[in-house]
Amino acid sequence: MEIRKKFFGAVVPSVLAFALSGVYAIVDGFFIGNCVGDNGLAAINLAYPVTAFLQALGTGIGMGGSVRFSIAAGQGDLPAQRRYFSLTLAMLALAGLACTLALLPLCRPLLVLLGARAELLGPSQDYLGCIALGAAFQVLGTGIAPLIRNLGGAVWAMVAMIGGFVTNILLDWHFIYNLGLGMKGAALATVLGQGVTALLCGLRLLRCRQFFTRRFAGRALFWARGILLVGVSPFGLTFSPNLVLILMNQSAMNWGGAQAVAQYAAISYLTCIVLMLLQGVGDGSQPLMSWCSGQRDGEALSRVCRLAYSFAGCTVLAACTLLYLVRYQAPLFFGASEPVAQAAGGALPLFLLGLFCAAFLRVLTSRFYATGANGRAYLLIYGEPLFLALLLAALPRVFGLWGVWAAAPLSQLLAAALGALLALVSQPAALRSGIRAERWVAAVCLVGRRRLRLALRRVRRFG
Repeated sequence: MEIRKKFFGAVVPSVLAFALSGVYAIVDGFFIGNCVGDNGLAAINLAYPVTAFLQALGTGIGMGGSVRFSIAAGQGDLPAQRRYFSLTLAMLALAGLACTLALLPLCRPLLVLLGARAELLGPSQDYLGCIALGAAFQVLGTGIAPLIRNLGGAVWAMVAMIGGFVTNILLDWHFIYNLGLGMKGAALATVLGQGVTALLCGLRLLRCRQFFTRRFAGRALFWARGILLVGVSPFGLTFSPNLVLILMNQSAMNWGGAQAVAQYAAISYLTCIVLMLLQGVGDGSQPLMSWCSGQRDGEALSRVCRLAYSFAGCTVLAACTLLYLVRYQAPLFFGASEPVAQAAGGALPLFLLGLFCAAFLRVLTSRFYATGANGRAYLLIYGEPLFLALLLAALPRVFGLWGVWAAAPLSQLLAAALGALLALVSQPAALRSGIRAERWVAAVCLVGRRRLRLALRRVRRFG
């Protein structure tokens, strides 16, 4: 009962916070789509991966430090907790400054690399230039929140994200509708909203002065390396949907032009909210998973994982049902034209199927990096974009634009198959025996030339 109470006490605020992050991500699209139209929607979709990179960088460093902090807490090692806490904050500040200095001269080349052409290049550059100026706010806002959650401040982290979200909406309305700033106004509202989140998170840290230290025994680089080794996984988990976005944008442009990019923009905005909810489940579960790992309590870890899989499954089922029912009307919300909305609604069910695999992957990957299984987390996170790239090289040649759309859910299915097999083969028996979701996914993936009964028999040998 205590594990269940702790789980919901951590996960529910995390899911709500990430739900707001998902809405946060589509607010600019809503205002720009309704004011500028299909070209504006496509332009912001092309520039968004850079914004997502900044947020993923903050998340990676913040989660890497948070995992190390929680494992140290489970082991009762207070000096290590202080080192990881203070060093994480220093790394976030340095990363934010470095991103601003690096991005400012590279906006145009990056956008060309991301597929911006002709009429989409100018609006995209207007948006990204403002984002680059506020890169530090993006990194700090997303990086401090995981630390706060691991300190028991999940509700405060949610409040900080709500503050940024409300600020972003109000400023979007003022800058775009009242002042007519267009793409620059949307970017400026995003930066200032993240600045509010960073400020509120920073205020919460003032209550944690006992964890500040400047003593690293001359081994600051060693501790930083430990943070980064873990952080590569949450960074990839946060940014991999945007690697998918980049690949899909380029393929959509090649096989359907700007209108296909606008279709995918509407689809990606809708699926983004669901992916953020699932990330909320994974990130909210992480402190408990890391603490159980530090305690070497396999049974408690197994219970946390079962709760996380169940919660993620119910979440994705409810969200996909709702999106399916409004699949033709929802793209109009972003200002898409009627033809674009109809085409996007017709393709959306394919993407919804892939979200069920994503639910499994988000929890499993969080378990891997939360318990120090970094290699397996890397394989899952970066395997999905690799699968997608291979599928995009083949399927559109046969099926045209529908091959582009089908590649996304198929890549998620292949990644889920890989994840299930990694979990079954590599994890301790005490944990494998308690997680049925991984056994069932592996069973489905093993079905091919052999019967389902044989596949299940093979899976039971691992459990």
